[in-house]
Amino acid sequence: MAVYNSTSKKAEEFINHEQILKTLEYAGQHKDDLEMMEQILEKGRKYQGLSYKEAATLLECEDPDIIQKTFALGKEIKEHFYGNRIVMFAPLYLSNYCVNGCVYCPYHGQNKHIPRKKLTQQEIKEEVIALQDMGHKRLAIEAGEDPYNNPIEYILESIKTIYSIKHKNGAIRRVNVNIAATSVEEYKMLKDAGIGTYILFQETYNKKAYEALHPSGPKSDYAYHTEAMDRAMEAGIDDVGCGVLFGLENYKYDFVGMLMHAHHLEKTYGCGPHTISVPRIRPADDIDPDTFDNGVPDDVFKRIVAVLRIAVPYTGMIMSTRESAKTRRECLEIGITQISGGSRTSVGGYVEDERDEDTVQFDVEDRRSLAEVVDWLIDLGYVPSFCTACYREGRTGDRFMSLLKSGQIANCCQPNALMTLKEFLMDYAGEETHKKGDAIIAERLAMIPNEKVREVCSEHLKEIEAGNRDFRF
Repeated sequence: MAVYNSTSKKAEEFINHEQILKTLEYAGQHKDDLEMMEQILEKGRKYQGLSYKEAATLLECEDPDIIQKTFALGKEIKEHFYGNRIVMFAPLYLSNYCVNGCVYCPYHGQNKHIPRKKLTQQEIKEEVIALQDMGHKRLAIEAGEDPYNNPIEYILESIKTIYSIKHKNGAIRRVNVNIAATSVEEYKMLKDAGIGTYILFQETYNKKAYEALHPSGPKSDYAYHTEAMDRAMEAGIDDVGCGVLFGLENYKYDFVGMLMHAHHLEKTYGCGPHTISVPRIRPADDIDPDTFDNGVPDDVFKRIVAVLRIAVPYTGMIMSTRESAKTRRECLEIGITQISGGSRTSVGGYVEDERDEDTVQFDVEDRRSLAEVVDWLIDLGYVPSFCTACYREGRTGDRFMSLLKSGQIANCCQPNALMTLKEFLMDYAGEETHKKGDAIIAERLAMIPNEKVREVCSEHLKEIEAGNRDFRF
């Protein structure tokens, strides 16, 4: 039997099954202890996070007053560290060729009726131009696992192509990568290619369930997949992004497993995950979500988001267009800091506008365009941010986290958000959005704490108005 060890590099020791079960048992036994809940919330108000045991206990509590206090604290912590900025991105699907047998994904190798497609470099260029014409500056590239069709050389060439394209005032300034677990050597290649965050969803941390969900292919190796972030960090990739697919397995188990993983990275490498994603399983070709019988209701999902925000206050939290506009609005308020907009989940979907529904990986719930999402966020009082400055200035990993924890990041992130929003308004927004956007820029510019930064930002905003681009702190 494996023994729990947060700094071990063995999957079954830093994600320990028996420890998770003990944690869930403890949380269930104390879920009605309101005095304990108040103590956990009080610890959370120090903005230094919670242990996975404390977070699990808070999530278990169903007292209405405690739940509302949890939402309020999630909102408070998010505003303290991230202000009203919401970072925007889009996924770019390169290929749906895959040799894995994942039972929840339509790209699984046994699905013989889905058309297989792999973008050429010319087609990637056309997709990127379409994304630039929307206003996107940050992409997350996606590809199935297939050593023959999607080797690392293809991924590297695709990244180079993406960064090379400058169309009108458009440019992709950050490429995040969501591809299968690989070796230290290949992670070094991705690092050298200039990627932003390496993202890999665990799907579930329950080893038995994981192996049943991944019956064949390289991904069936639980340990190799779970230890991927260790290899990425050993290769020099500072920013990694974790996530589970809620609905595949018991959400409480995966919630604890994900926080254990974050704790392991923090203890072992001095820096936890840069982002945590919270996708829920969605209908797709050859996939029926009801098969999994682990659905997470909206009210529980909101509590997961809020408790995660309290438990890992410094970590960015991502929500995709899998979720409805209503769910995204409610979760933005209590913890989410990054969302996609105008997303297509098919290979070639931006140029084809997803007319070929057969290559869609999952159904999108929020189908609004990027321009509509930006307008909506401004109406809600948020600053849509297309900023990529920290990555480009080398503020990654522990360097980024130290700035965030000290509060100094406000003198970088807020002006960068305002300047990139100004670029979007000038180049892509309609007249009404432009007017509203300028108003929120003026309002937030006055709130930048450092006078010198405020003055320089103001000058850069004028230069953007005059046609110049790409200023950053």
